[in-house]
Amino acid sequence: MHPPASVLTNRLLARARFRHIQVLVQLATLGSVRRTAESVGMTQPGVTQLLADLERLLDTPLFHRHARGVRPTPACSDVLPFARQMLVGLGASAEAVAARRGLGEGVVRLVASTATVNGLLVRAIPEFNGKWPLVQVQLKEAEIDDAMLAVARGEVDLVGCREPAVVPEGWAFKPLLEDTFAIACSAQHPLARRRQLSWMDLLEETWLPAPAGAAARVEFDARTAPLPGELRICQVITRVPAATWAMLKRQRLLTLVPYSVVRHLVESGELAVLRMKEPMPFKPLGLLLPQRDASAAALRLAQFLEQYEAKAVKRKARDARPR
Repeated sequence: MHPPASVLTNRLLARARFRHIQVLVQLATLGSVRRTAESVGMTQPGVTQLLADLERLLDTPLFHRHARGVRPTPACSDVLPFARQMLVGLGASAEAVAARRGLGEGVVRLVASTATVNGLLVRAIPEFNGKWPLVQVQLKEAEIDDAMLAVARGEVDLVGCREPAVVPEGWAFKPLLEDTFAIACSAQHPLARRRQLSWMDLLEETWLPAPAGAAARVEFDARTAPLPGELRICQVITRVPAATWAMLKRQRLLTLVPYSVVRHLVESGELAVLRMKEPMPFKPLGLLLPQRDASAAALRLAQFLEQYEAKAVKRKARDARPR
């Protein structure tokens, strides 16, 4: 009879070490006892013994042994995602302790969408760091589903995103940055110099569409559905921003995206957005933050981002006034 999960948990709590987890992950990654021993600074017999210990604790084989190395068993494949997450958490814990001890002003774990990173954080974070150099900001890019998982696991202090359909309990959303959809292209695209464009003006152009399910794709499909004829579609579909920007720069292509996603490239002159007659509104970007028990460092960053964007809005309004 196999031991129940509670027994396995108690065994691991009592006898497993972080080194067991490290060896498990490295063996699965490298597929070799020798290479694993070299990577973790142990002898090959030491690695073999640790693996045997872990298999005994879990009461199941974790690797198939063969002439060229080792291969994970199905049980090992089930365990690996959690083992990797443990090592990530261990590293993050060490970073937090080191930052608190060495810097004294805390750590902020910030997860942000691509739009929030490009629309706000690439401008604001350098200034925050200049003003508060002793606050360590751990910035990770992730879209809303992964960000919500991080919130549920307690792995994040702030989330930069659009307001989710369901705000996690104990958290609140604060909008910071207005956004719209825009049609982006190369700065050298012939249409980039024209004003008051309509969708009918774009019938002969080739489009680089967002992946199915993306908000930009939904907007694109809705806007183009009434148009006559078949659109010219580039047969490259990607969620990799760098690939999208490279395609736009090298070919005569258009793509519909949130303006925040391309803002930094438009401001640097690498890309342009078409000046359309019809506005294409989109939900604002902002911050999800805990309503209680937020760290002083997280509150400091949240307040800074709010003030930073408020100043940017005032500056933009002032610059837009007739002289």
